[in-house]
Amino acid sequence: MAIDHRGRAFFLGAALVAGVSSAIAAPPTLAPEVEREIVAPDGVAFKPWPSDEEGAIDRFAEFTLALAKRDFAAAYAMLRLSFQAANPRLEWEMNLRKRATLWADGQILPLRLSWYLDPAGQPAGLYAAFDFRGDRKDGTMDCGYVVVHRATPADGWTVVRTDTSEVPADLIEDGVPKADVLRQLPCYLGKGIATNF
Repeated sequence: MAIDHRGRAFFLGAALVAGVSSAIAAPPTLAPEVEREIVAPDGVAFKPWPSDEEGAIDRFAEFTLALAKRDFAAAYAMLRLSFQAANPRLEWEMNLRKRATLWADGQILPLRLSWYLDPAGQPAGLYAAFDFRGDRKDGTMDCGYVVVHRATPADGWTVVRTDTSEVPADLIEDGVPKADVLRQLPCYLGKGIATNF
């Protein structure tokens, strides 16, 4: 199912948003028009393998689906241990439960996939950051990112950071946040769109 409300960009074997479940027939993929960038240490030539992208997208999709289903135990289990240590399970889950809706309830459109190899000040390994926009049925828009990490090719991917901003429907015109709101958003919405990111 495509989770992009415009019918492009991100395809999954399971429906992330509509609550329809089906077996994964093929690996999830990002469409070629999704922006991609690579950040590696100076002097290091790096290009992710297709299996890297497949694994990172799988984790992003599984995490989003778990939140959409309110399977907080499954979503929490996908967090890196250091993330869990900084966010005790009960507190993390209660903060999510007290909200009537979550960003994962919207139609999620990945806008950019950024790869980071061994970034300074972080545990070694490969990171993939998914910048996305989400649109909920009530007209609310979300934007933010989910970052996943894999220490070595033999390890699984874990969620190491998430951040989202919510824009109520009354602050959106023609599918875009009003200009004064747009300039305050700390998220990426595409090249040439002036946010505070």
